[in-house]
Amino acid sequence: MSLPTINPTDAHRLLDKGATLIDIREADEHAREKIPGARNLPLSKLDEADVTAHQRPIIFHCKSGARTQANAPRLAAKLDADGEAFLVGGGLDAWRRAGLPVVTDRRQPIELQRQVQIGAGSLVFAGTLLGLLVSPWFFAVPAFVGAGLMTAGLTGFCGMARILMRAPWNREVYGAPARAA
Repeated sequence: MSLPTINPTDAHRLLDKGATLIDIREADEHAREKIPGARNLPLSKLDEADVTAHQRPIIFHCKSGARTQANAPRLAAKLDADGEAFLVGGGLDAWRRAGLPVVTDRRQPIELQRQVQIGAGSLVFAGTLLGLLVSPWFFAVPAFVGAGLMTAGLTGFCGMARILMRAPWNREVYGAPARAA
């Protein structure tokens, strides 16, 4: 079963008539920025969830529309045979461009993936700059970061993400225990 794509304006009309909007992004993304009334059901927890308990029709969205499109068969498999469901074309980004309401909580940390990108990019830039200006030994820093990123891509384990999850600004979001004094 394939899920049809609808534009944000049509999705908004369906929501006004009682449809259920489900955000398939991870909890950290949803906490930072969301469409009012959207329920969070991360793809990582989709197999455990009962989507059939929601009102009809169901509208799925992500940030750009790419995740919902790529996972449309998985999302469709969670529905009843008579279940009516849609994907928001362009996701949250298109919703915002259409001038529809979006709630942003700047007190929440930015998504973990972006934190890793910022951290890795900063380390590569600083290591390269220091390698050029101070000592070639600093080129080990971008090499180490590159090896870590390759490992993350190949195995799905990202050491930097694990470290960042325990950072003070992320403890509440990821439930990492504070260190004992």
